[in-house]
Order: sequence, then structure tokens, then C-alpha cells
Amino acid sequence: MSKLVIISNRVASAAEGKRSAGGLAVGVLDALKRQDGLWFGWSGKVEEEADNEVAFHRIGRIDCATTGLSRKEYDDYYRGFSNGTLWPAFHYRIDLSRYDKREYAGYLAVNERMARLLQPLVDPDDRLWVHDYHMIPFARACRRLGMRNRIGFFLHIPFPAEGVLRTIPPNRDLVQAMCDYDLLGFQTRGDARCFLDYATRHLGLPLENGSVLRCANGHGVRVGHYPIGILPEDIQEQAGSNRGAHLVATLKEGLQERKLVISVDRLDYSKGMVERFNAYERLLESVPSHRGKVSLLQIAPSSRSDVEGYRHIRRQLESTAGHINARWTELSWTPIRYMNRTYERAELLSLFRASQVGFVTPLRDGMNLVAKEYVAAQDEEDPGALVLSEFAGAADELSDGAIIVNPYDLDAMARALDRALGMPLAERKERHGVMLRGLREHSIREWRDRFLADLDRPSADARPT
Repeated sequence: MSKLVIISNRVASAAEGKRSAGGLAVGVLDALKRQDGLWFGWSGKVEEEADNEVAFHRIGRIDCATTGLSRKEYDDYYRGFSNGTLWPAFHYRIDLSRYDKREYAGYLAVNERMARLLQPLVDPDDRLWVHDYHMIPFARACRRLGMRNRIGFFLHIPFPAEGVLRTIPPNRDLVQAMCDYDLLGFQTRGDARCFLDYATRHLGLPLENGSVLRCANGHGVRVGHYPIGILPEDIQEQAGSNRGAHLVATLKEGLQERKLVISVDRLDYSKGMVERFNAYERLLESVPSHRGKVSLLQIAPSSRSDVEGYRHIRRQLESTAGHINARWTELSWTPIRYMNRTYERAELLSLFRASQVGFVTPLRDGMNLVAKEYVAAQDEEDPGALVLSEFAGAADELSDGAIIVNPYDLDAMARALDRALGMPLAERKERHGVMLRGLREHSIREWRDRFLADLDRPSADARPT
């Protein structure tokens, strides 16, 4: 019987699998719970030399296979091309993107080594589902080894417009490598369109039936958008449980009946946190009645601390929060509570439920599941309001209920916060109901089922998306 094999940069450890809140990990774990399968990728360990060994562990009933990276592989493949070139460029931060041909060679080499390690674990009729920007050339590496499995790829982050993509020197090679997949999935219709525009206009590849790209080798790859979802019922249950009760009680004691605006992000320059802090200060300046009455809680666990761009954004945030607090703090009120720490998933969901406004304003994001989780965590009888960036993929689905803002417009964000804080209960309930119905209709299981169904269909039978 064929199995589903999922390949990603990182494979969660058994401990991480119990508490992981990341969109990729949640999607992978849920996909594999429902059928026989294997999760393959990097263990997260960095050794002086790569040993080409595969280690196995289980997360519940899920089989996982991992390998380490050498220090050079980590520097070239992970810190270098993946997060020094692709991540900033794909998030439209070409000012932060840099290119080193040795790092690109290392990126390709790691994908090739991973493919060689995976090959003995795969049967000819297995389906392979490859995830995210670290693994773009993985299918090409598999094809060179003679693997003829059906292979799909899903990009969790945005795919940039042609003019931005072309700032990455090996842009043609990357897109040509993507043509070795049978199915390419993107978060939004706009992301899929950016890919197709580049492939048809810059590479001259023909498009058939609106969704099948005919590549230079004659292979047809289907292209579609598959917005990743959540499990709203599970989130509602966790948010209403007692697991975060102590944390919420402590928070409310400190707030002393003040309203709470909450933001939760991985510490990253794409999340728009500096602009968010400045917009909050603009609210305090323009609407004096909110002074002393509203607090902003920003939770931002550190990530990629060995990458200079991330150290810089941390310094910026600390400086901005310090400036705002120094200017506006009163003896009984601190405007911004900025925390670089990680909370358990159930605790975060309880904090979402206890807040009056979710403030989710990335400068660019593939989806942003925090926005969806904030909505699902609310008390349906007294829900909070959501202020959401138009540049988050989630805005495509939540625009009928959220207050949509441009994160570069500080005055507009301040007005949106003011509106959200004063929104009547009836309007909050109506907006929340619209968003929650959409989340239930387009859950993570629907995302998985639709992607895998399309992966199973021959390219010639593709229908437009």
C-alpha cells in the first residue's frame, strides 16, 4: 500500500510535536495522522561533518526520519541561501537579500544529499509532498536519481512578483527546478499568478487550461492556490480550557480592567512590529482617551538569532518599545508589554480569548495563521475584533470580518485600532460569525484533502483553479 512521504526543512522532535503551533508542523502532523506516512528532513542538529546517517523517531503514530547538517551546510544552505537570500526576497525585502554563489551551491548540494538519503525509504508508488522554500530544487534532485513518484510542492511563504524574483541571480534555475514537480501549491491566488506570470512571460512556457504549465521538457505541472487553514473546533476547546487560566488571571490582575490589544509573532522583520508599535503610539497621540486605558501586549519569541537581520530587528523593537514606554508610562500603566519568550499553545489561545483586539499587521506574509487562530479562540458571545494587514494571505479569507489595513499607513492603523476598541458588541458578533464560518469551511483538513486529490490527478486532467 502506498504511503504519503512529507519532506520539509525541519522535522519536529517528539516533544515539539506535542506543542507545535507552526503552520507547517500543524499541517504535516494532521496530514500524517490520517494515513500511513513518513516525515523526512533535518533534525535541527548541526555537526562538524555530515555523517549521512538517518535517525528515526515517532510522534504518536507518525514515523519520522531525520539527518543532521554539517556546519558548512548549515551556513550555506540554511543561514545563507535559504534565509539570507530567499526569505528576504520572497518577503519583498530586497534591501536585506544578498547572494553568494557558494551558498547557492551549498543549497543545491543539501537538497541533493537529502534526496539520496530519502530514496531508500520510498517505494515507487509513494506520493511525496515537499514543503517550503528550503526545498525548491528537491524534486529535480529526485528525478536525477530516477525517482518517478508523484511529487507535489507547497510554498508556505509568499511568491514574489517577477521584478522582485529577478533580483535573485539564479531565478531562472529556481523556476525551472520547480517544473520537475507534478503540482505546485501556493497560499493565495496572487502568489500562484506571480509564478505563472514569471514562467509564461520570462521563460516563455505555455499555459494550458488556465492551470497547467507545459515545461521545456514537455512535463506538465499543475499550479494552484491552497490556502492553509486551522482546526477551529480544536482551538475553541483549548482557548476555553483551564490550561491558560492562571496566565490569564495574572494578566487581568495587571491590566486592572484596561482593554488589551494582543500581537503574537515570531521575531522577524517581515512581521511589521516596528510599524505596529509606532501605530499604537500614534493612537495614543491622536485619541487621548485611550491613554491609561489600553495596553498592547506583543509576544515575539526569538528566531534565527545567528542571522544579523534578526538581531537588528530585535534591537529596533527594544529601542522603539523603550521610547514609547518612556514617553507615555504612568505609575499604574505601561503602554507596551514586549516579551521575547515562548508560551505553550493553549496559553496563547487563552490570551487571545482574553483580549479585545487582535493586531496582526505583517508587511508581507504567506498566510499568517495567528489571525485565524485569534478568530477561532474568541468567545462567540463576546468576541474581540481583528485588525489585519492587507498583505497577509489570511486577508483574502477574512476581509469580510476583519478591519483591513495597510501596515505602512500609521494613521490608518491608529484609526483602525480606535474603531476596533470601540466596536459595539452586535457588530463584533456579526463580523466574528462571518469569519468563523469561513474558517470552518476551509479548515486545514480541506487544505490537505484538496492538495492531495490534485496531486493524484494526472496533469492532463487538470482543471482551472
